[in-house]
Amino acid sequence: MLECKTVTLRTRPLKNGMLSYYLDYYPGYRNQETMKTIRHEGLNIYIYANPKNERERNFNATMSEKAEAIRCRRFESIVNDRYDFFDRHKLKADFLEYYRKQLRKHDQKWEFVYHHFYNFVHGKCTFEEIDIDLCNKFREYLLNAKQLRRDGRISKNSASGYWSTFRGLLKILYRNRLIKTNINDFLDKIETEDTPKDYLSVEELYKLAETPCKKPILKTAALFSCLTSLRISDILSLQWHEIVDFAAGGKCVHTITQKTKTEDIIPISDEALQLIGYSPEKNGLVFKGLKRSWTQHPMKEWIREAGITKNITFHSYRRTYATLQGAAGTDIRTIQSNMAHKSITTTQRYMKVVDSNKREASNRISLIRK
Repeated sequence: MLECKTVTLRTRPLKNGMLSYYLDYYPGYRNQETMKTIRHEGLNIYIYANPKNERERNFNATMSEKAEAIRCRRFESIVNDRYDFFDRHKLKADFLEYYRKQLRKHDQKWEFVYHHFYNFVHGKCTFEEIDIDLCNKFREYLLNAKQLRRDGRISKNSASGYWSTFRGLLKILYRNRLIKTNINDFLDKIETEDTPKDYLSVEELYKLAETPCKKPILKTAALFSCLTSLRISDILSLQWHEIVDFAAGGKCVHTITQKTKTEDIIPISDEALQLIGYSPEKNGLVFKGLKRSWTQHPMKEWIREAGITKNITFHSYRRTYATLQGAAGTDIRTIQSNMAHKSITTTQRYMKVVDSNKREASNRISLIRK
């Protein structure tokens, strides 16, 4: 890895008779966030190439002093990184701006947490302010926060997920030496609550398949999720070229999961392929035109018209896949693999609502003599 040894202040001539200051890094240094090698940095500071009077000479002196101050600050930062000193200038930087730049690398939950934290600090926060006390206050805020897009408070389980995501960010900050203390060591997690989650029974799935939807592509996507367990984020981004031959026969989705950013292989049944009208010649998005916002009013209307009164969300289709597979006797390890769960504990959480073995066991004890 390149290690910068000198930072030199230089100028380059411009066509308008001015000089532009820039920094020359030798032999360059690696930006730890972008991993790109930085060799030059423009400062957007300009001076007169040939000052003609006292005013222009004074202007040059002032601008040159500012450019030199920036050079010293950049070199100090590099030395701090090299010798493991903490950079005090980083502490004064805008934490919310850094957080906002991280959003494009992560799933939508990071965006929700960002907006909650933005509201909590009223739009202003530096790295220096990120300490145990502030984080614990944010924890309390999440336990009582209102939902961003709907009426009512966020659930305790949502607060737990948001808090876990925020603690993941704190880990990144400490690892990148943007905060001094590993704050996570001093924070308690928010425990989740066991709450019943709605899913579709086999009969309800039949009803949904038989009921027309005003947004046909939404219906196709929902049923495809029931048959494959794909999340809405993966449904929205699914490309035809990601449907490939499966080693054990048939087809599978070979993609990067949007939530976990990991490479996953999800088998697809022949019925699911027929549902989407698969053809190897097709290209582009599989569910072209589908909008996430349709999972609210249009989807709820379709579910009501099917005569289903349960609180069904798009994630319920993924839960439907897990529970119906479990009820059909599919091995839990197979379900875990098909759902791309890293931990079987996550799969077991889906399986709590339906367990055919428990049902059989409940009928084995009887008060009636046979």
